This record gives sequence, structure tokens and C-alpha cells, in this order.
Amino acid sequence: MPDMLPGAQAPHGPITDRLMVRRADSPGQSENQDRDGTVESVRAHHCRPRRTRRYCDAMPTSANAPLAPIERIDACLPQTQCTLCGYPHCRAYAETLAAGSAGLNQCPPGGDVTIRALSALLHAAPQPLDPRFGSHKPRARAVIDETLCIGCRRCIDACPVDAILGARKFMHTIIANECTGCELCLPPCPVDCIAMLPDLTEHARSASGSPPSPLRGRGNEGEGAPNDVIWPEYPHAETVRWRMRTEKRLGRLARNKYARRRKAVQTAGSMTPLPNNREKIRAEIRAAVERAKLKRKIRQG
Repeated sequence: MPDMLPGAQAPHGPITDRLMVRRADSPGQSENQDRDGTVESVRAHHCRPRRTRRYCDAMPTSANAPLAPIERIDACLPQTQCTLCGYPHCRAYAETLAAGSAGLNQCPPGGDVTIRALSALLHAAPQPLDPRFGSHKPRARAVIDETLCIGCRRCIDACPVDAILGARKFMHTIIANECTGCELCLPPCPVDCIAMLPDLTEHARSASGSPPSPLRGRGNEGEGAPNDVIWPEYPHAETVRWRMRTEKRLGRLARNKYARRRKAVQTAGSMTPLPNNREKIRAEIRAAVERAKLKRKIRQG
């Protein structure tokens, strides 16, 4: 510590007292060691571990108990990601339903099963399926005619669950167990090599009499949960898997978009701006015009 002025009193406190005791015990230590001891004492007194709170505990009670959680609404949707409801994916439709900005009869793949479940969850009267968004159809899956495929990759970019394998200028194929039958791969194909065929596997399962699995396990617990959501065409395991694949795809697309923007900003920042030589260019043009006029006068004279 610096020398005290005559008549001044040394400050007292827990940190100063511990520091004075430390100096009294080892009077031979250097000034650097004293400074280190001061820092250690300050850290020991002020830098105590704080008790952390979970994010949900820090939120208000009203935010912890919404009337219609998005997860429970999303659990009522078959997760085909077909966009027939007018939204880019099932999660977006669930968020709009939770906000009260969409009708509960806009999901053709879910049909009456989804409408009844949403009516019970949202405490609304059941409504028939809105024909503007399509009609309920038997489940089908896409199949690629590999002899006609040109490897354009357009169907891969359109698939919402990454159920198509292939590379540019190579043959593509569809993973049958992962196809949701959304038909989003049909319009981009330039050679019409994709066809929708009935899902014989699911029809055989339904015809055998084996009961389908109820949609439980994600957001269906609690009062008002749709515990009776059962689709004959879409087992619970498939809907959960499709939801996970969609979330992974959306996350990958967001990361790629951010990387492209960052690269564009870095490229734009590294480019040297061209100097503003408009006046110089204009002067050169005027000089060239004057030379041309002078040559013309010489030829005429």
C-alpha cells in the first residue's frame, strides 16, 4: 500500500484488515506480491458464486400458463408439412391458431380428427373442413422414376422433411418411410418423373385391424389436452419423427442463410471502392472531341 500522510488514519474494513494481517505474517514479500494479494482478497470478497435461476422461473406466471400452448396445438396436426393450410409448415399454423388468427378447419390431411381435437383444445365449436384448402385424401407417397430423373435437385430443395436422397446430375430416390405425401416435390420437377402412389404399407396395417397409436407424449398432458387424437393413416411415431426432421431442416436452412449473409457482408467490406473519376473522364471526353474537331478542320482546310 502507498505511504500514508502524517496524521491520516488508515482505512478499516474486512479487505484492509485481511491485507494487513497478510503483510504482518510475511513482511519480506515484494510489492508485486502485495498487489497480487490485494487482488486475491478483493476477488475472494466480491466474486462470490451467484445462484442462477431458470429462465422459466424468472418469467411471470401469466407467461408460464398460456391458454392454448403452441406445442399442444401442434400435437393435433399430422405433421405432413404440406402447406395446404396456407402456412409454410405445421408449426407456423399452430402458432397462428394460438394467436387466434386462423381457422381450425384448414388442415386437409388431419381431416375431421384434427378438427375435433382442435375444437376440444381451443373450446370452440367443430366446423367442417374448409373446401378452399382442399379435401381429405387417402395417404400416398412419392416415387421417382429413376430412369427419367436428370438430377436437377429441385425436389430435394422442396422436400420439407429431407426424405429425398441424391446429388446434382445424379439419380435421386425417395426414402419411403420418411415421405409424408405432401406433394411439394411434384411442381418443381421439370421432367415429371415423380408420381404419387397409394401407401400400401399403411393401408395394409389399417386393414389388418391393428389399432393405431394415439398421439401422446408431446404437449398432451394436462387439462384440456387432446388425448383422443388418432389418425388411421399417421401413427404417432411417424408424426414425431416428421416434426423432428422438419425442425432440423429449418435450423439448417437458417444457419446457411446466416452464413451467406455474413459472407456477403465480409466480401462487400473487403472490396475497395472505385475512385470517383467522373470529372477526369469528362475532361478526357472533351479533349477527344476537341482533337476530333481539330482534325476535321485540318482535313477541310
